[in-house]
Amino acid sequence: MKPTIETMADRLSGVPGIRAVALGGSRARGAGHPGSDWDLGLYYRGAPDTAALTALACEVADRPVEVAGPGGWGPWVDGGAWLTVGGVAVDWILRDLDRVERVWAQCREGRYEVGVQPGHPLGFWSPAYPGEVALCRVLSDPAGELRTLREETLRYPEPLRAALAGAAWEADFSVTAARKSAGRGDTLHVSLCLSRAFGVLAQSLHAHHRTWCVNEKGALAAAAALPDSPDRFAERASSALRALDPAAVEAAAVLVAEVRTVLGSGG
Repeated sequence: MKPTIETMADRLSGVPGIRAVALGGSRARGAGHPGSDWDLGLYYRGAPDTAALTALACEVADRPVEVAGPGGWGPWVDGGAWLTVGGVAVDWILRDLDRVERVWAQCREGRYEVGVQPGHPLGFWSPAYPGEVALCRVLSDPAGELRTLREETLRYPEPLRAALAGAAWEADFSVTAARKSAGRGDTLHVSLCLSRAFGVLAQSLHAHHRTWCVNEKGALAAAAALPDSPDRFAERASSALRALDPAAVEAAAVLVAEVRTVLGSGG
């Protein structure tokens, strides 16, 4: 599959508007398994030629597919397509390179956003853009733009580290909100509050260690593996999310306090 992916990347970079193609996800990190998807980031400037992308997708995929243009999948995950090539899942994900660069500039100043995005139940955290670049493997980049940006993102910005570590206060706030609902058996609200709390803690712990966190998937286990994370962090968070009762909320409050102590934010 690897030669096919590299050939595909070369052809994609020839589509008008596409400036670079990168391999992301577990495959780029060397953590993939035989059934893992091949995630390709298609970095564009201006307006990519979606008709040309669709034509190429239909040529290489096992079945016809249409490429969603910018905005077709929501405000943060611009668009793309899910392909099956030779029985293997290959995802094309559009990324506006101008926007990625703007977000990177904001991150260097300690500014970030969390936006609503389908497929990201805890919201899309804007530092994921430079994080994806830092963790990717560049496949095709004729002008060297993505490689230059990747070199910059390998150094985690100290202002962003401070901002995201400081965001752990929201986890405390969310647990307080869950406490009010747990006694009434409002499991939807409790589950949302605790999920948000643990998601924020995962972001804060990653930032504390200057490690990019680009997705909710696997974030709990990854945070648990970081140095100084509370003992049995993932196991305790998972237990609270299963129970969703007053005792679970109090257990979550203890866990939040432990993380905030690690972060130096107080208990």
